[in-house]
Amino acid sequence: MASAGGDLRGDATTAAARHLIELLDDGQREAACWPFPSDDERRLWFFTPTDHGGLPLADMSPRQYRATMQLLASVLSAPGYVTASLIIGQENVLDHLEGFRVDFGRARGRDPLLYWVRIFGEPDQRTWSWRFGGHHLSLHVTVHDGRIVSTTPCFMGADPAAAPLLGPHLHRPLGGAEDLGRELARSLDASQREAALRPVPPVDIVGANRSRVDDGDRPLPLPLVWRGRFEAQLDARLHSMQTDAEASLGLTAAHLDDLAFHHRPAGVAGRDLGPDQRELLVETIGVYVGRIADGLADPVLARLTAGIEELHFLWAGSLEPGDPHYYRIQGLDQLIEYDNAQRGGNHVHTVWRDLTADFGGDPLAAHYVAGHAGSDHSH
Repeated sequence: MASAGGDLRGDATTAAARHLIELLDDGQREAACWPFPSDDERRLWFFTPTDHGGLPLADMSPRQYRATMQLLASVLSAPGYVTASLIIGQENVLDHLEGFRVDFGRARGRDPLLYWVRIFGEPDQRTWSWRFGGHHLSLHVTVHDGRIVSTTPCFMGADPAAAPLLGPHLHRPLGGAEDLGRELARSLDASQREAALRPVPPVDIVGANRSRVDDGDRPLPLPLVWRGRFEAQLDARLHSMQTDAEASLGLTAAHLDDLAFHHRPAGVAGRDLGPDQRELLVETIGVYVGRIADGLADPVLARLTAGIEELHFLWAGSLEPGDPHYYRIQGLDQLIEYDNAQRGGNHVHTVWRDLTADFGGDPLAAHYVAGHAGSDHSH
């Protein structure tokens, strides 16, 4: 069975999910609770302000809202939980930045209450999972035989990436991912840069919100990363935003071909980095893997550190802070992407994926189906 690399017991997240379900009424359970695997829905994920599927915070009582946050905290590390909470609250900042005008066809386009939770299966059954997501946050946890076997895809974003606070410091929820990646890119010598650097970043992460990333994949246009399509006027506006963003970057089809995903990683290999650079690469990875609790994160980071020679680092765009840029780290079935190319380099998307174990992995699905032949898993 595919595994995220950890063996953290799922007792805490099982108890948290069970507690949340107990607090829901029948109508809320209908929205929040689906059978496992329900793969057509379970493997859907988004990072746009669209309907992520499930029960939204807006339809919860304070006790239910708190229980949902306890569910997140049952798997996230303390820094991961703080970052997730800041991302949710930042919808108010973004609403202000955009003049409180954006709606995306709903009452409020930027809404910290429009984050959805959905639980697949019963928390006490052998295999079950949960997800939580809304704008710039998408978390997925799978439990099998009482252990957490997958915590990916794990997406976090921030718009704006940097915003003013009172005093000399900026509010930067994902600043560590940016600063460490840039430090590594700047440390490269001429031959390393030839392998790793690309001139123009993509508008968004290359893997997009695909359930599975395959050879040749390129970023999806903005109108396609939502649940369903918008009416003609709004759809056209999103297409225009995409075109304008590509033009402002000078992005061409040739650039996209060069940045396309392939299972054979592009960029400079860990084996070609010096000791200090390898430490920087591990520290950068730690910002992503460290989103989850230490019991899960430590084995993953240990495996990646041991296989550091097989990891590849690619950077696209300017090395100057405040300019649009992108990087990815790939190898040992892991894919990390960071993109800060929108809003003039002040709108960041980041994702950590396990290409064999996302959503529990294909072997887990095959195991489940084989063990439940003839069962009806439709909803």
